[in-house]
Amino acid sequence: MELFKIVAFKLGEEEYGLEIEYVKSIERIHQVTRVPNAPEYVKGVINLRGNVTPIIDLRSMLSQGEANYTENSRVIITKFDDIELGLIVDQTSNVIDIDPQDIEAPSAGGIDSNYIGGIAKVQGRLISLIKLAELVGVTSN
Repeated sequence: MELFKIVAFKLGEEEYGLEIEYVKSIERIHQVTRVPNAPEYVKGVINLRGNVTPIIDLRSMLSQGEANYTENSRVIITKFDDIELGLIVDQTSNVIDIDPQDIEAPSAGGIDSNYIGGIAKVQGRLISLIKLAELVGVTSN
């Protein structure tokens, strides 16, 4: 099996990854327009190059507490099928090649195991791989 690439990012001290094929761009946090009656983790929408994109606070969605936005905070603009979604993360780190053999199944009963497709062990780091399909499925209902 061949390697695939992920974009690595942090939420607090934890490291996560998202397959690069779903990442359109990484942006600084722009002005977010609140959406009435949206779930707590939906911060609102932004107008990015003419597209209105929903913005999700990934920390809040994964029950990791409220994010404190800093200079390092970023919005990862993702696209899955026809759905575009922005994910607020504490900071992005780098693009990493992952060997599928280095991925273990997530431990059952983890707080966010619904959204985690596996744990990659890379260069001494443990990176939780986000299942974008699950995130998109929850937010588009």
